[in-house]
Amino acid sequence: MKKESIELWFITGSQHLYGEETLRKVADNSKAIAAALDKSDLIAAKVVFKPVLTTASAITTICMEANNNPACAGLIAWMHTFSPAKMWIAGLKRLTRPLLHLHTQYNRDIPWNEIDMDFMNLNQSAHGDREFGYICSRLRMERKVVVGHWQDREVVRSIGVWSRAALGALESRSLRVARFGDNMRDVAVTEGNKVSAQIRLDYEVQGYGIGDLADAVKKVTEKQITALVKQYGDEYKASAKILAAPAIKEAARIESGMRVFLEKGGFKAFTTNFEDLHGMVQLPGLAVQRLMADGYGFGAEGDWKTAALVRIMKVMAQGLKGGTSFMEDYTYHLDPKNTAILGAHMLEVCPSIAAGKPTLEVHPLGIGGKDDPARLVFRTGLGDALAASMVQMGDRFRLIVNTMKVVECPPMPKLPVASVLWKPSPDLKTAAMAWIYAGGAHHTSFSQALSAEHLADFADMTGTEFVLIDDNCEIGQFRKELRWNDLYYTLNKGL
Repeated sequence: MKKESIELWFITGSQHLYGEETLRKVADNSKAIAAALDKSDLIAAKVVFKPVLTTASAITTICMEANNNPACAGLIAWMHTFSPAKMWIAGLKRLTRPLLHLHTQYNRDIPWNEIDMDFMNLNQSAHGDREFGYICSRLRMERKVVVGHWQDREVVRSIGVWSRAALGALESRSLRVARFGDNMRDVAVTEGNKVSAQIRLDYEVQGYGIGDLADAVKKVTEKQITALVKQYGDEYKASAKILAAPAIKEAARIESGMRVFLEKGGFKAFTTNFEDLHGMVQLPGLAVQRLMADGYGFGAEGDWKTAALVRIMKVMAQGLKGGTSFMEDYTYHLDPKNTAILGAHMLEVCPSIAAGKPTLEVHPLGIGGKDDPARLVFRTGLGDALAASMVQMGDRFRLIVNTMKVVECPPMPKLPVASVLWKPSPDLKTAAMAWIYAGGAHHTSFSQALSAEHLADFADMTGTEFVLIDDNCEIGQFRKELRWNDLYYTLNKGL
């Protein structure tokens, strides 16, 4: 997804009260701001100036056009002058694209010696934006408000974060998730209402028997297998013996078949289940890792919510430093002086988070009852990261985020899997307690590219409850927040 292919529309509110000369200046100033934002590397989409809006019909038209334009990811609204908010009601009621309210003004400083009423009539953002803010609040519109001068880097950074969340929301609108097999038997958190997800989050989940995938794998040619095995040798640390192993050739066969299946169906995320492997020689491990590296979302054991979230976060993170991967909290290090969490999975961790060149290996799995699977083995780079979990609370979806620092992991010679060791914020005891109170899953989307602000903006855009566990988390207050959220979402259904 290139920046030029996705648009954010810059819309400006005014009225005809001030005359044509003032409106020309409003348009010129708006064009300049839009052009400056468009040039910024911090903003992940093309910023497009739209004609100044001065009537209710024009406002409604632009909102409807945004809804129906597949390239439009959201609107950035600014009231240069006073724009009576009753004009905005019809358009905002119909708007389905994300909205950012930029509370700025063209000039940074007041020209003390030259200021006159003409200047005052033109530069009325201080109360024009408050009028707009009122009607958004009155309509209970979810939006992001950014305050400050448009040339200030922090203002542009905040718009840039929102722009990436808008890309995620846009991706969610068209996302298709393929579920190979069903949910892992008797597991609760990976289940959920897929109709509710499509209503709230837009993406759709389609289920397929594992035999459908096995049929696609059987159709793979030896030529396709040979080409993929050569890629493995070029991209990873791998001995000639490993590259010649039957397990590697079978892994290539599975990868090629999965790619064909997913591409043909227009799927950008998928799940597998080690309890449902009829017709498969080995659990897809290497294939899943490589598909994730190419941008696909994934969830293990039928976890379609995590598969969709991984894909959405990968889209949001395009062009940023650091990777995004399916992850699982596996086991704790409870040394009081050095608590930490070891994250891993049986096989399926994305090499986009690898600190170096992964090693291609084959080892027994001890679960699933199939042949020894191929996998990439690596450690993750050090530094800031987060884990995000999307769970369904019955009446709503909840997005739980825990910030963390990835730390050096001691050698684990008998655990040949991709892994990461982290210290959660604010500490393991508080973080784990808060996560459990919030109902967070054991599966997460792990990212070293995104911040909590990215995901908070995405949650706002999609009407998803957002819960943050960071350095400021205190259990007593956190539990109160969960209770308040329960009350809010219960009452909000009747408002």
